Amino acid sequence: MISTGGGVFDRTVKSVPISAQARAALGLPDDVVKLAPPELIRAILQAPAQLLWNGGIGTYIKASTETNADVGDKSNDAVRVNADRLRVSVIGEGGNLGATALGRIEFSRNGGKMNTDALDNSAGVDCSDHEVNIKVLLDGVVSAGELAVEDRNPLLAEMTDEVAELVLRDNISQNYVMGISRTESARMLNVHRRLIEELETRRGLDRQLEALPTDVVLKRRLEEGTGLASPELANLLAHVKLALKADLLAGDLPDSAFFAARLPEYFPTPLRDRFGAAIKKHRLRREIVTTMIANEVVDYGGVTYTYRLAEEIGATATDTVRAFAAVTEIFGLHDIWARIRAADTNVDVRDQLELETKRTLDRASRWLLTNRPQPVAVGAEINRYRVGVRELAPQVPGWLRGHHVTTLTDQAADLVAHGAPLDLATEVFGLLHLFPLLDVIDIADITDRSGAEVGALYYALNEHLKIDWLLEAVSHLERGDRWHALARLALRDDMYSSLRSLTLDVLSGGDPEESADEKIAYWESKNQSRLGRARAALAELFESGTHDLATLSVAARQVRSMVSGVGAQSEVPR
Repeated sequence: MISTGGGVFDRTVKSVPISAQARAALGLPDDVVKLAPPELIRAILQAPAQLLWNGGIGTYIKASTETNADVGDKSNDAVRVNADRLRVSVIGEGGNLGATALGRIEFSRNGGKMNTDALDNSAGVDCSDHEVNIKVLLDGVVSAGELAVEDRNPLLAEMTDEVAELVLRDNISQNYVMGISRTESARMLNVHRRLIEELETRRGLDRQLEALPTDVVLKRRLEEGTGLASPELANLLAHVKLALKADLLAGDLPDSAFFAARLPEYFPTPLRDRFGAAIKKHRLRREIVTTMIANEVVDYGGVTYTYRLAEEIGATATDTVRAFAAVTEIFGLHDIWARIRAADTNVDVRDQLELETKRTLDRASRWLLTNRPQPVAVGAEINRYRVGVRELAPQVPGWLRGHHVTTLTDQAADLVAHGAPLDLATEVFGLLHLFPLLDVIDIADITDRSGAEVGALYYALNEHLKIDWLLEAVSHLERGDRWHALARLALRDDMYSSLRSLTLDVLSGGDPEESADEKIAYWESKNQSRLGRARAALAELFESGTHDLATLSVAARQVRSMVSGVGAQSEVPR
């Protein structure tokens, strides 16, 4: 099986002959005809290849700033190379500690693709977890006489391929969140910095031990416009999942009917079919459910999803998980994510599509956590909103007007030009326009009017008063520190709240048979002086072209001043 020019050589020989084929593969000069074994190993490590796969024992790569003594693996001092000398595109690790933490970071910051050994080996850990949990279940059913001892091992063997599929599904999902995290690493650096500080303060994270950057380094990267490197993101991902698991296990969420019902999904089909009752009594059921939930929320919501909800509205870990579960069902996000990840297009396009869906996830999660009774009753909220959203969603494109339509078309067209499927891109970029349906459904409930009537009016008012234009301007504000982020959110929430109240206000004076435009015209005729002042102030702001925090705060106040008080006093039935 050895190709021409290759061979197997003892590492104790003085030198190894280097063939022309070996010179080409290793990118060596033509005059190199032999190398000592340590020199050859260093040449292999530095070969111009796509992938360097390390499956052995020992640390072969270090940072250029480290000494061999820093590494602490004396047996490989003679063959170890610096990360900045590598010519491969990707490093995969099947062993442990094949590179130092700083070596990984240096390789990644020089353009290489690499995670951590823990993340690359996580399928092995996941497989061991499945094995242990399956054997705990089988030992119980054998003891109970539900399975003959001689049938146990054949059953284990029978499930091998399905367990492999379950494990790979988990790890493919984890690598998706890593890819998306790399894509937005620079943009999210301020949030990552605050998240690291939070983990330090509340979880005892040791930055030096985990090779996470200091504040000085983070400040420099912010100035450079760069973010966390892939190995740093992998470390952060691990700590976020561990923290979320700890918080969930400390509460009763894993025992709740909605989440406990997920338990059978962890086990292969033969066990679900034959031992459903035993699965429900599994002595590690809380831990299994918690791991499943934490993986799903972080892999699909993103590394900072739970942290941002905590920072923005004081949500607890269980709050965020409840909101995630409800929103993903209400808007059918899992189906959309599956189609994005299966799309026949390049990774960058898939990342952009998935990132766009996160805007709806984030806004709808905040909405549920601020507008509905707490803690979120996941099943009840899904029942309340899912059907309405599905029924009204097809009508939303017809309710959009003006720049909404143009923006939607342009955004989708841009990604289609880069290889995104047209139908999928159109659906994804239209998703954020479905978020207001939560308010539409509530308003329809309050006023006992149809969702179609309320929806048509809501979207017409949005365009008529240019509120969505203001919302878009808020999205373009500087992200900055935590206070900038909170100020942006407050402005956005204020505008959505005003639009909700204005819709109630206009509805109160209109008849169901009137069109949205007729209702708006009548409302304006009855509130000319108040609306005139606000519209004049807003027109001045639009013409100024200045869209900073101060001007948009004034704009939000002007929009709020249009509400007569009828809408503001109405409450949603609980």
